[in-house]
Amino acid sequence: MNWHSWGEFFAMGGYALYVWGSVLMTVLLLGAEVLSVRARRKNLLRQYSRWIRNTRRENDENKA
Repeated sequence: MNWHSWGEFFAMGGYALYVWGSVLMTVLLLGAEVLSVRARRKNLLRQYSRWIRNTRRENDENKA
């Protein structure tokens, strides 16, 4: 497509609501995915750390 002005570009040939709505939804969903992955990673690291601590504690108790 050829646009002769920024207004035409943003209007997207009359389909702006669909195009920009799709772009906005994609950005929101990608942002939610990033936040979700960060939260899961943090939770897994916390669980792993707890597991390591408990394993070391059990090994120390078995040695004594």
